[in-house]
Amino acid sequence: MGDKGFSALRPILAFISFNVALQLVNGDLSYSVPEEIKRGSVIGNIAKDLGLDVRTLSSRKFRVDFEGTQKRYCDMNLSTGDLITSERMDRESLCGKKPSCVVKVDLVLENPLELHRLSLHIQDVNDNSPKFRKNLIEMEISESADKGNRFSIEEAHDADIGQNAVQRYNLQRNDNFVLAVDSNKVELVLENTLDREKQKEINLLLTALDGGSPQRSGTVVIHVTVLDANDNAPVFSQAVYKASLPENSPPDTVVITVSATDADEGVNGDVTYDFGHVSDDDVNIFSIDPKTGEIRVTGMIDFEESSSFEMRVQAKDGLGLTSYAKVIIDVTDKNDNAPVIHLKSLTNPIPENVSPGTDLGIINVQDRDSESNGQVRCSIQQGAPFKLVPSIKNYYSLVTTGQLDRELVSDYNITITATDEGSPPLSSSKSVQLSVADINDNPPVFEDQSYSAYVSENNKPGSTLCSVTARDPDWRQNGTVIYSVLPGEVNGAPVSSYVSVNGDTGVIHAVRSFDYEQLRSFKVQVMARDNGSPPLSSNVTVSVFVSDVNDNSPQILYPAPEGNSFMTELVPKAAHGGSLVSKVIAVDADSGQNAWLSYEIVKSTDPGLFTIGVHSGEIRTQRDISESDSMKQNLIVAVKDNGQPSLSATCSMYLLISDNLAEVPELKDISYDEKNSKLTSYLIIALVSVSTFFLTFIIIILGVRFCRRRKPRLLFDGAVAIPSAYLPPNYADVDGTGTLRSAYNYDAYLTTGSRTSDFKFVTSYNDNTLPADQTLRKSPSDFVDPFDDLETSVEQKPPNNDWRFTQGQRPGPSGPHMPYGTHIRWTPKDGTRATGGPEVAMGTGPWPQPPTEAEQLQALMAAANEVSEATATLGPGTMGLSTRYSPQFTLQHVPDYRQNVYIPGSTATLTSNPQQQQATAQQATQQALPPPQASAQPEPPKAAQTPASKKKSTKKEKK
Repeated sequence: MGDKGFSALRPILAFISFNVALQLVNGDLSYSVPEEIKRGSVIGNIAKDLGLDVRTLSSRKFRVDFEGTQKRYCDMNLSTGDLITSERMDRESLCGKKPSCVVKVDLVLENPLELHRLSLHIQDVNDNSPKFRKNLIEMEISESADKGNRFSIEEAHDADIGQNAVQRYNLQRNDNFVLAVDSNKVELVLENTLDREKQKEINLLLTALDGGSPQRSGTVVIHVTVLDANDNAPVFSQAVYKASLPENSPPDTVVITVSATDADEGVNGDVTYDFGHVSDDDVNIFSIDPKTGEIRVTGMIDFEESSSFEMRVQAKDGLGLTSYAKVIIDVTDKNDNAPVIHLKSLTNPIPENVSPGTDLGIINVQDRDSESNGQVRCSIQQGAPFKLVPSIKNYYSLVTTGQLDRELVSDYNITITATDEGSPPLSSSKSVQLSVADINDNPPVFEDQSYSAYVSENNKPGSTLCSVTARDPDWRQNGTVIYSVLPGEVNGAPVSSYVSVNGDTGVIHAVRSFDYEQLRSFKVQVMARDNGSPPLSSNVTVSVFVSDVNDNSPQILYPAPEGNSFMTELVPKAAHGGSLVSKVIAVDADSGQNAWLSYEIVKSTDPGLFTIGVHSGEIRTQRDISESDSMKQNLIVAVKDNGQPSLSATCSMYLLISDNLAEVPELKDISYDEKNSKLTSYLIIALVSVSTFFLTFIIIILGVRFCRRRKPRLLFDGAVAIPSAYLPPNYADVDGTGTLRSAYNYDAYLTTGSRTSDFKFVTSYNDNTLPADQTLRKSPSDFVDPFDDLETSVEQKPPNNDWRFTQGQRPGPSGPHMPYGTHIRWTPKDGTRATGGPEVAMGTGPWPQPPTEAEQLQALMAAANEVSEATATLGPGTMGLSTRYSPQFTLQHVPDYRQNVYIPGSTATLTSNPQQQQATAQQATQQALPPPQASAQPEPPKAAQTPASKKKSTKKEKK
């Protein structure tokens, strides 16, 4: 039906433009739309007519809301601004017989909030044909009926209105009847009398025509039966009956009673009532009593659905004659509908930074009642920062009245109440949940204005210093705090090389190990930043204090530390008790109690003679110096700090009790060995080790000799003489002493055929033997009893107690300053050595003459000079205790001055001769390096023939 009568729309559409212009002036916008228009048809351009920018329709969320209906008959094309149809619009179903059919439409825009009222006038289209209630109408008329008698016919019904409704009727041409039509009824008028004998039944065709274009029509057949008896049709007391009915009337309520009379008597005069044409919607609402004509309520009477009813009532007598009357029922409104609240637009959540007076939404309140029953007042609860501002009819704007703060109130539950003006008034309420959206308007705030961290020096890298905490009352990412260290410098280095901070927890860690002596405190700027857009941040200062740890020993400035110089102080013989002798000066790089120094004499030559100030370090005499006090006094002073645990350092102070240097016999008698107990201990341990090794070696030799007596032939099997030229260069000889006949050299012979490399034998050579750098070969008979001479003198006489100093051993100008070790030499009584070479030049003569006073003074001056420069060092020394069969013995930190060293349990003399050392070094170099090119390269020693090998060769010759 959408296409029916569409050609009739042109004059209506031409009227739209004028109507729109007229309504815009009055403040509303309206369009006239023909019913049954196709879907997608353009009704009008809303954007142009309202002056809106098409580009902003989408961003402003333009939408169309319909009032009082569930269907959306039109919609908006946001790209063009056109209002287009979206549903079929049938005027008859929307408005029925109402002369004007208007559909209210609300146009809503947001940002800013804007509301427009649109009225759609639905124009009727001739889409319905006239229709009779029945297709056949039965009538009975007596042949005695007079001309001019009228017989009522039920008129046709057309759903359309106005010009499209039934406009006229046509009756098929016949000889007896004509049609009479007025505004209220259609009647057949008898024009010629009826003759039953000529025609018993007459069929008439009645056509109803409307005024639409194209014209539509409906037909009905009227069947007339001619009767012999005379009959009268019923007659209603009123042509039109009107009644008023309150809505919501209960069922079985009597609305009105119709009445019709018939002049006939008997059965022909009995009248029955029935409804004529009734719409499908009204057929179940009312009922009529066939006998009494009472019209009663059988359905729901709703003023909002239908405010009036119009129906035809038929009265019929016993002979079938009928008459019709019209009944009009008006429904009176009652306040039976409470207001309904609709949220047409709502901004939720609401940004917390909105200014007061901002529109948040549009609220529409509808009441289906009429007049005062439909007048509504709307209000909102007190205490919330919102209010309702009336807009157009039944529309309100929800606006803010104050500043919102999500950190204080994050959600609002407001109640909107609507009350009508009926009696009694009806009301309704609606709860609206409003959430406040967070805006990054709060920077992170640290819990403290500043932070202090304390860490001990020498901490481990990565250790925790402290933790900073910042709070951000914002929500989610706006409240997420990230920590970082601001760029800066500490002692010229980036602050990031000192500390780091955990971005999530705010824990500050040390990147390096701190040294209190270099850095005692520093400051770091830590920034807390949120993740908002734009991000907000705040800074805090973290002061890092490094606490001291006792990690530095006291440093002695005077006297110089031991081993670096030879410090000697002169003490007058006439010094009284309490006299200041010297002072120990020391410092400690630590601070506080770790740097509090205390002084103590831990060892002294005369414990009761000197004392030292515990805190001053001043060395004073405890009593007067007496003649019996030793001239040479040695003090070992310990300097301790007050740390936990305490650290200490020691120094030696050498004191000479004398009034002048002339009284000092020899400065060289003050030995470093007296001040250095460790060196003496090392020397004793070394001598004991050498003695133990020597005794072990003698026992091994005796064991070998015992085995050779039992199996003499096996001792010489594969014996090889190893010449001294192939011995290591650090081997030295042992010269004979006065108790032996001559100097002895020892060569060790090893067997190449023996897997255990046992010592086979040891033999000695006298002065007439071959040099040591040549290979020694002897027959087995020469070794029959190699230890016979040794048995005659098993015990060796002690060496000569004649301790000798060479001229080079004198200190100062009396000899060169050679800080080398001494060699132990076994010297015969005659003062000569059996072996030749440069060792003969070694001084072993009588003791030198005592130095003169000038030499002593010069030696003291040289010593003082060395002390002040603090450049004297200890050279490594080598004690010549080793033999060809013993390892080298080395003495470390031997003092600069040659002096006598007394070794407990030994009569050896420690001497130092640079010539002898030079000769020994040259000899060692000659043994280690290859010989000159002129001489032949010495071949390695060949294995000497043993008795067993000679025996094998003899057997071969015999064969």
